[in-house]
Amino acid sequence: MAPDPSQTSRVIHDIRWPLRLTRWGMVAERVTRAFWPLWSVAFVALGLLMLGVQDMVGVEWVWAAGAALALALGLALLRGVRSFHMPAREDAMIRLDASLKGNPIQATLDHQAIGSDDAASTAVWKAHQERMRARLAEARAVEPDLRVSRADPFALRYVAVLCLSVALLFGSFMRVQSVTTMGAGGLDLAQGPSWEGWMEPPTYTRLPSVYLNDITARGLDVPEGASITLRMYGEVGALGVSESVSGRPLPADEAERLETAQDFEVVQSGSLEITGEGGRVWQIAMIPDQAPTVTRDGDIETSYEGEMQMPYAATDDHGIVAGTARFELALAEVDRRYGRTIAPEVRPVLEVPLPLPVAGSRAEYTETLIANFSEHPWANLPVRLELSVEDDRGQTAMAEPEVLTLPGRRFFDPMAAAVIEQRQALLWNRQNALNSAQILRAISNDPDEAFRSGLHALKLQQIVRRIETLARYGIDEEQQDSIARDLWDLALILEEGDLADALERLNRAQDRLEEAIRNGASDQEIAELMQELREATDDYLRQLAQQQRQQAEQNGEGQQQQQQGNPQDMMEMSQNDLQAMMDRIQELMEQGRMAEAQEALEQLRQMMENMQVTEGQPGQGQSPGEQAMDGLSETLREQQGLSDEAFRDLQEQFNPGQQQGQQQGQQQGQGQQQGQGQQQGQGQQQGQGQQQGEGQQQGQQQGGQGEGGSLQDSLADRQRALRNELNRQRQNLPGAGTEEGERAAEALGRAEGAMDRAEESLRNGDLPGAIGDQAEAMEALREGLRNLGEALAQQQRENQGQQGQADGGDPGQQRDPLGRNSGTTGQVGSEEGLLQGEDVYRRARELLDEIRRRTGDAERPTAELEYLERLLERF
Repeated sequence: MAPDPSQTSRVIHDIRWPLRLTRWGMVAERVTRAFWPLWSVAFVALGLLMLGVQDMVGVEWVWAAGAALALALGLALLRGVRSFHMPAREDAMIRLDASLKGNPIQATLDHQAIGSDDAASTAVWKAHQERMRARLAEARAVEPDLRVSRADPFALRYVAVLCLSVALLFGSFMRVQSVTTMGAGGLDLAQGPSWEGWMEPPTYTRLPSVYLNDITARGLDVPEGASITLRMYGEVGALGVSESVSGRPLPADEAERLETAQDFEVVQSGSLEITGEGGRVWQIAMIPDQAPTVTRDGDIETSYEGEMQMPYAATDDHGIVAGTARFELALAEVDRRYGRTIAPEVRPVLEVPLPLPVAGSRAEYTETLIANFSEHPWANLPVRLELSVEDDRGQTAMAEPEVLTLPGRRFFDPMAAAVIEQRQALLWNRQNALNSAQILRAISNDPDEAFRSGLHALKLQQIVRRIETLARYGIDEEQQDSIARDLWDLALILEEGDLADALERLNRAQDRLEEAIRNGASDQEIAELMQELREATDDYLRQLAQQQRQQAEQNGEGQQQQQQGNPQDMMEMSQNDLQAMMDRIQELMEQGRMAEAQEALEQLRQMMENMQVTEGQPGQGQSPGEQAMDGLSETLREQQGLSDEAFRDLQEQFNPGQQQGQQQGQQQGQGQQQGQGQQQGQGQQQGQGQQQGEGQQQGQQQGGQGEGGSLQDSLADRQRALRNELNRQRQNLPGAGTEEGERAAEALGRAEGAMDRAEESLRNGDLPGAIGDQAEAMEALREGLRNLGEALAQQQRENQGQQGQADGGDPGQQRDPLGRNSGTTGQVGSEEGLLQGEDVYRRARELLDEIRRRTGDAERPTAELEYLERLLERF
């Protein structure tokens, strides 16, 4: 049965707009699929004409290409007309109905086929149609499918769009008309010739290109190096070019002058003229590209570690692109005495790239070259410095050469300074090898007096023997560098020291600071030494507190309070007071008041020698972490003592009787220390001193059994007892579960293994092997201590966030991890500055210099370098 026309009209009226839009989309879809080859060919043809390709080839090629394009256009048009069919309304209705659930359009137009006489069936049918008719309100236009990828698998349509886009950006519609006059001389004469021109400045000037057809003024300012592009259209010879700005030789003939395409660069001021009908003339004033300049800006500063900071300033009218600092040995200025009497080995010039601003203009700036040349053979020797910079045009500039001392680390310890001196002599020329070995052997003749540890003397002797052995056969460059590295490492150990006694380290830091003041050290070196003094002070206070706790455990808390006397009669100083006093010393030195600074430093020395540290609260003991750190420190000291005794035994084997008297005195002192350790072990329950005392007592008993027992066996027994003590400490090690705690446990495991090997070497009489194993054990112990300290510090930081103000201190005096005052509420708002005090700007400058230094380190991760660059751009 045919649909009811009235019902059909009613349905179409309800969906008229979705139906129309769907039909129009189908029209666009079929036009696109039918005619995409047509507009693709048209785009290619138009793009080629706008780019002026017809002016670059012969007329025959233009006609051939035009015929091919015309044929392609005709075929594409014929294909489109044959394949295009206008969509009917029924087609749109079918597509729209298919997009709806249940095909409501078709259901609304249908008639009941059977059961129309049944009232119940008719009611059901009407209800169904009403439901479908209500669903027509949800009708929405169907989006057309404009994809033609199946018909164009090679995406040629995108090539056509790209061609037209390039023509719109770089071409001109004026070029299209030139194709209409090709081969038609009379028409060309009627229309007349035409031309186009562009002036493109160098990219580094950041100036825009100029379309010469729009320039009507007779004068034109052009930067040096700008490119001039001219194109002439029409009859050949009707237009010509005459210019004096490129410095090119005059045209050899008339045909060269009348070329229709000319490109040249502006290198001088002059005139530019386009001769012929519609031509134009300009007076070109060339803006010269100024050469860059560079100078050293300010004094060179050197840190305690030998890091150099050399500021320099550079200028250029458009910006600096590169710079280099060249250091060359100033041989005429070198003191040619001692190891430098012979000619030096030839070494390449030391070249270091100059840092450039990461953000901002490079036309005028000041930067700082940060480098450390302490290990270079020319360190602390006269060198000739040459600074050079380069701009984008390739112009270079050099600063006036100057002779200065190549900055490097200064060594204050006499033995370390002597080692560095012989290292430099060896690097000066390998012929100094035997002489350097002889001097090193002479200064280390009495190792007990010259070295703080026997390991240092043994290492120097090994280096000396290696130098003497290699010198007999000739030292090559690789061996020279290896020996220099060993001597440098030894000098660092001798300079920095590895002192178990914190007081000695404190005195050494004070002596070093006083010597630096007398030698006229720079402010930065003084600041570095002040930081070392602060660290030594902290270490001394910790060791002093530990000693007093041990005495309290032995004598009882009551006796300690009696010894202390009345607290009101004693002057108490907090660690903040000590820090303030050291800050005052540094301030006096920076102000040049050296006498007052010397007096304050002496007062600080006396106070530290007479200081007695009290606990914060009565009866407050150490935390498990502190006990573990103290126990491992004691183990490290005991291991150092064993290693020193083994070294003295080794010396006695090579030089019998030379150190017998000294060794007896040292053994007596060690016996007293061992007795004290035994008393402490008896006073502590389940403490490390008890087990160490038992191990030492066992070693003493075996060492004194008579002539049948050997000294090596005694040392081996003591080594075994120390290894057992370390094993016990490992079982109770805090910080388990953290990454640092795991690394600490691993390092202590290596130390225990090295102790086990040292014990075996001692029992076999292999003293050199035992000393090497003991050195490995001490290094592992130090690593374990560092890792354990990091683990405990991390736990403390985590606990601080949970404690809040539960410590009961004054909130106004509390500080957050960034050093800011917490205020009266104990909270820090985001408006409060991170730095406080009078030294804000100096600290900000130091932070900025550190960021710049790290930015210049190419070995850092890319993510970190990008973060640092963002910081520099912001600040």
